Amino acid sequence: MLQQYQNILVPVDGSKATDEVLRRGIEVAKRNKTHLDILNVLEVNQFSDTYGGAVSGDVIYKLSEDVQKRLEELKQQTIDAGVTDVDVHVRFGNPKTVIAREFPADHHNELIMIGSTGLSAVERLMVGSVTTYVSRNAICDVLIVKPAAKKED
Repeated sequence: MLQQYQNILVPVDGSKATDEVLRRGIEVAKRNKTHLDILNVLEVNQFSDTYGGAVSGDVIYKLSEDVQKRLEELKQQTIDAGVTDVDVHVRFGNPKTVIAREFPADHHNELIMIGSTGLSAVERLMVGSVTTYVSRNAICDVLIVKPAAKKED
């Protein structure tokens, strides 16, 4: 028997993988006639580490505004593709725990569709793979979306 998912979470991070993960999320949501949550998690600590000290509220506000605008574009893309039951969300915190546990608990997600990686190999070594953490610790099913295979000429 096929699993029917009623509530799917697609976390996005603005990496190259975002388009493919969202495209696949849209396919599954349409097939299941289900709700789709698109989530971006902002980790404020990463900015204070990068910029050496506390980040001003203005910088964080502008960043969250920019992310919200991009999420609204993704929402419209999703609606244009035929999924009308879609919400976008910005959360602050550790992407690993927000995606694996906190958000799905709050929104009753039954499936997380996440990209195999959004980081370079060096970044993965430094911060660890969010995808690996989510696949091991999620409170619901996880589907890892691999990048589309490049066609050879």
